[in-house]
Amino acid sequence: MGRDRRWTTLSSRPVYDDPFIGLRVDQAESPGGTEHTYSVVSFKRAALGVVPLEADGSVHLVGQWRYPLGVYSWEIPEGGGDKAADPLDEIRRELLEETGLEAEHWREVLRLHTSNSSTDEAATIWLATGLSRAGEPRREASEQDMEMARIPFAEAIKRIETGAITDAMTVAGLLRIHQMAVHGALDPSLAAAILEDAP
Repeated sequence: MGRDRRWTTLSSRPVYDDPFIGLRVDQAESPGGTEHTYSVVSFKRAALGVVPLEADGSVHLVGQWRYPLGVYSWEIPEGGGDKAADPLDEIRRELLEETGLEAEHWREVLRLHTSNSSTDEAATIWLATGLSRAGEPRREASEQDMEMARIPFAEAIKRIETGAITDAMTVAGLLRIHQMAVHGALDPSLAAAILEDAP
């Protein structure tokens, strides 16, 4: 549906480039034949996230200051991975660095585009279970303000509903896991623990 309604790039001009992002300005023609100027941010690393879920239904979140928004944000562990590497290896490393946790079981649960009106960023989110402590977090210098919290899954959903959690990957990942629990796509005991006291 709508696959034949493509935009046509007429010209493309690079504006900015660094190790993480590139910005270009395109002249493009819409399917209706009108010409538009389109600014596009391209991300050079893959957006990866993980919902680390304990057997009792609690979830591990990390809190950190998000400079562009000027807010402190509670999120699932996430970060940018090397696009040339195995994304599962990259998110395993991210989980270990941010939380000190390892997981026995990994399951890809969601792919999404985080802001498709102006960027090409594509994200992949996993569910991680069978968690164990592998050591202390090994965070980068810019992540020294990061905190950790383990909260009931129902509380995490309530934080989404009240607007206390707004990060796109976190909202999408947690709601996806909740949906899987409701529709029987998770281990029954884990689903029951997630849905206990759920709104």
